[in-house]
Amino acid sequence: MSETQLTREFLRELFLFTDLSDAQLDWILDHAKLEQYAADTAIISEGDPATCFYVLLSGALRMTRLVGGSEVETVRSDQRGAYCGATQFFYGQQQQRYGASVYAVTDLMFLTLPAKEFADQFRSWFPMATHLLEGSYLGWRNTDALIGQRRRLLALGEMSAGLTHELNNPAAAAVRATAALRERVAGMRHKLAILAKRDIEPDLLELLLDVQERLVKQVADAPPLTAMQQADREDEIGDWLEERDIEQGWDLAPIFVAAGLSAESLDHVLESVGDGLLDGALRWLAYALETEMLMGEIEDSTTRISALVGAAKQYSQMDRAPHQWIDVHDGLDSTLVMLAGKIGTGVKVVKEYDRSLPTVPAYAGELNQVWTNIIDNAVSAMDGTGTLTLRTSRDGDRVVVEIGDTGPGISAETKQRIFEPFFTTKPVGEGTGLGLDISWRIVVDRHRGDLRVESEPRDTRFRVYLPTTEQASE
Repeated sequence: MSETQLTREFLRELFLFTDLSDAQLDWILDHAKLEQYAADTAIISEGDPATCFYVLLSGALRMTRLVGGSEVETVRSDQRGAYCGATQFFYGQQQQRYGASVYAVTDLMFLTLPAKEFADQFRSWFPMATHLLEGSYLGWRNTDALIGQRRRLLALGEMSAGLTHELNNPAAAAVRATAALRERVAGMRHKLAILAKRDIEPDLLELLLDVQERLVKQVADAPPLTAMQQADREDEIGDWLEERDIEQGWDLAPIFVAAGLSAESLDHVLESVGDGLLDGALRWLAYALETEMLMGEIEDSTTRISALVGAAKQYSQMDRAPHQWIDVHDGLDSTLVMLAGKIGTGVKVVKEYDRSLPTVPAYAGELNQVWTNIIDNAVSAMDGTGTLTLRTSRDGDRVVVEIGDTGPGISAETKQRIFEPFFTTKPVGEGTGLGLDISWRIVVDRHRGDLRVESEPRDTRFRVYLPTTEQASE
């Protein structure tokens, strides 16, 4: 190719120049240069001043763009006549910069034209076409920026709504429990004062405190009861209290049952304090038990809030290195938390995790985007009802993450195109067709893994294969 001679006939073989006049081709011949590059050479860098328009004559190239500080491959081509570089040369309102980086995949040759001179000549050749292209380019750029921002805000809004909904429940529970706890502590102080006024013998008061401590320790180990068991136990304790003339015993029975007490437990209290102090002792014990249960509720609620905040930090990879050794289960769980609002109550989530799997070297934040895209598609396919299954396993030296749904399935024709950019089966305005394309690039190009799909009606499975060892970059 080094002996290539630029002629009118040669230029007309390139689809860009096929219909140019002889005079126009002569201008191209006067200003064009041939440039050769060896494989793996960086030809242009994103953000540099756009000085040249490149037309591929032979070889293969790849284009990348910076996304979140990392290079993402957007195009790979060996098509003769493909062009890159200063592709918006016609838009002359400001200094143009390269919108992507270009690398040589193999040895290649370009025909290059100076962007500024080509722009001036292009305007004189096609004045109306230039105005139309400028308008189209400006309209596309403004619309893309507006719609892209809107879509990001909507996605962030959906996740934020789901997270705040999940946070609201334990936060509200903690607030209610704290208010109730204040009342119970005040009541317990009051009952203790009443008991003290009755001149209880010190040994008897100490025995009562021992009974309290023993019963309070049972609260954490109280067995869960069915609704029927709960009702039967409350009737049993209610009858016991009524037989001993304890007023409003029906208010105390649910507290004692929730704390795991039975009529036999109350017999021990009676034996300890006697009939004279039974009423005050039972009410004091009820306050103590309810206080313990409220503190347990507050602890559970605040622990849940802390776990949700931790999941959000894990999902966003806040304060963490981009590349690290990770447990894939952490990312899956945090993604489920972030998408909880969208998953809803109609979708049953099943986790079949192999916890013995090794950690994998990965860009955790990018993998979380993969889980988000696949799970979001699965939930949409099931239309709010079905089973979402997350399964992990090992395949040789790779970790496998499988995400399955019970939606209608993917047709054979759609499956062939499902990872293509901008291909979507969703209605207009509901999908960009980029989710699975981005996922493919993250898994295959970024992590040197594999992404596959198998689908039948009621059984669609996406499998992500990730290597357990560091892979050499391309």
